[in-house]
Parts: sequence; C-alpha cells; structure tokens
Amino acid sequence: MKMWRGRQWPVFPLVVLVLVALGLGFLLHAVLTEEPLWLGQAAKTAPPPGLAAGDLQSAFVAVADKVRPAVVNIGTVQLSRGRRPFGFDQPFPDDPFFRDFFRDFFGKGPRGEFRQSSLGSGVIFDRRGYILTNFHVIKGADEITVRFSDKHEVRGRIVGSDPKTDLAVVRIQVEEKMAVAALGDSDRLRVGEWAIAIGNPFGLDQTVTVGVISATGRSDVGIATYENFIQTDASINPGNSGGPLVNLRGDVIGINTAIVASGQGIGFAIPVNMAKRIIEQLIEKGRVARGWLGFSLQPLTAELAQSLGAKSGEGALVASVSSGGPAAKAGLQQGDLILTYDGSKVDDPQHLQRLIAESQIGKTVSLTYLRKGKSGQAQAKVEEMPAEDRVRGQRK
Repeated sequence: MKMWRGRQWPVFPLVVLVLVALGLGFLLHAVLTEEPLWLGQAAKTAPPPGLAAGDLQSAFVAVADKVRPAVVNIGTVQLSRGRRPFGFDQPFPDDPFFRDFFRDFFGKGPRGEFRQSSLGSGVIFDRRGYILTNFHVIKGADEITVRFSDKHEVRGRIVGSDPKTDLAVVRIQVEEKMAVAALGDSDRLRVGEWAIAIGNPFGLDQTVTVGVISATGRSDVGIATYENFIQTDASINPGNSGGPLVNLRGDVIGINTAIVASGQGIGFAIPVNMAKRIIEQLIEKGRVARGWLGFSLQPLTAELAQSLGAKSGEGALVASVSSGGPAAKAGLQQGDLILTYDGSKVDDPQHLQRLIAESQIGKTVSLTYLRKGKSGQAQAKVEEMPAEDRVRGQRK
C-alpha cells in the first residue's frame, strides 16, 4: 500500500492543476464572449440582439411615412329641424345629476335648426380625388370637411354609399401632389401577419397603432348585412372608422369599421377586396346593384342536420322561397339545404348571401342541394335585388 501511494502521489497535483486550468479557461471564455458557454450552438447561431427589432422598426416607420399623407380626417355636420334633443350641447350629458337638472329647468329645448357634428377617417385611393370611408361616418351629413395631414381643409361631397357593407365614397377637388394609398389583396392575408391601423381616434390626427391579424372571415358580428371582417388587435377607437388597415408593405388591406366595446384588442375591418367591388359601382352609379335569387336562409342546427341526413354546421337551409323569384323558377323549395353555389362550397347562410350578392346580374348559376336525404341540382338566373330589399337593408 505504501508503495502504491508513493508511486501515485505525483499524479494528484497534476490532476488538480489541469482542473484549475480548465475552470479558468471556462471563466475567461465567458468574460470575453459575454455569453454562457453551456448554451452551445444555439447561442452561436442566434441573430445578434436588436437586429430583427431594428429592421421591424424601420418597416413601421416606412409604412407610416408612406401612408399617413393619404389618410384624412372627415368631419361632418348634420342640420336638423325640430325640438333640440335633450343632452345636446350640455356640459355634462352623461352625468345623471346634471341631466335631471337640465331636464327640469330647460325641458327638451327650443324648436329650430341645430347642427350636429361628428368625426371619422378616410383614405385617398384614387388620384381623381376619391376617398374611401365608412357609411356610418357620413350618414345623414349635410356638410363634409376633409382635413389633410398638413392641417389644411377642403369640402367634400358624397359620391355614393352602401349601408349593407358600411362603405362610402367621398370626392374632393384634385390637388397637386396629393398622396394616394395603394389597395392591396386581402384574400392573401394570414392570421398572425402584422397589421397597422392609421386614423384619427378621438380627433387625434394621424395616429398609428400596430397589431396583428387576429382572424379573417368573421361574420355574424351584427354590424352590417354583408359581413366578412378582418379581426385585428391593432388599437381601433372612435374616430378610426373609415381609416385604413395596412400591411408591412404599406398596402391597404382593410377599412377599419368597428370595435367590441366590452373587450380589448378586438377590432374589425372590411376586407379591401370586398371594398374594391363596392367602390367601382359607387363611382359609376352611386349605388350597388346586388344579385338576388329570392329566398331566405337559416342556419343548420344539429337537429335539422340529423333529420336531413346532413353534417351539422355546413350549408345553408332555405327557410322560404319568394313566389315568382329565380329560386322558385329553378325548383328550389323550403327545407332544401344548399351545399354549393356556382362551384363554391357553402359554409353558412352569411357566406351564401355574400356569394349571391356579388354575382353578376343575369348570370346563370348552378346550385347543389340536399332534399330529404337526396341530392339534387338546380340552375338559377341571378336577378338584381328588388328596391324594397335594398331599402330594408338600409333600415336594418
């Protein structure tokens, strides 16, 4: 044993020295590289801190510089006659104490003419002076004032409006070096893409907010007759209505139109591809001519699907058929489940409603349906929506 200890003893200091040297090497490497060595290859291949953020920041700045000059503030004035409504021009209209005070001492107010104003946003999309905005921004307006990013103002006039999609076109006199925003392609949007909202929330001109595309194809929201909204968490507030939602290329992908008042980060924009089809008709004839087949629809519940031998949640169920309309002439009946329309699969009643409305007047379309468990096919000629249906949509 002593011999073994004597022969092994010189090795121990050598091992200690090697371990100490290795420890110092690790420490020196960490100090020089400023990264933990145990991260290994992951740390070495990660992008330099701040590089991606810098590129993204530059993109946001470039978009703001490009689009903001084309975004305008739209102010409207509505002249009304009759008794001044209670609460108009009161200093504290939302305070119940002051509301009761003014009611007791001043009543409903004198009769006569009074002016009611509102603010919204819009975006110049055509060098001929056309501005795209929401219908609810200019609804009932007797006067329209358009204010540019440099604060100068001009008068505008309504070219046409469409209550069923909440869109309107306003025109101003063409000015030199007028900025125009490019209309993009909303059909190519993907959830998670960056979205930038520009507008005048609460009268704060040229406000830019950033978020992402939260969802597409939102319907049954209860805002308009024809709904196919883009949902975004980019901050949208009162006054943003009519302003553009743009992508990182600076292309307009939607028109901001509504928010969920009880939630945060839930805003809706009208897809620009839907707007393109509307504004062409508004510029040409001031209104929108929509397709019509003459039937009403209802959702397919699980009970109805079972009775029809269909899958729940797909297709649109015919609730009633107008006598003498295109659907009746094509042989469609109450209780038929429409599965496809002109080659497109029908997701729900709102989807079918949009497909019909966007169809060319006079076009013959093919529909496949399910009737009492058996499939069938019909050919129907699209007619223009009757005037009474257009008025009903405006009053909705």
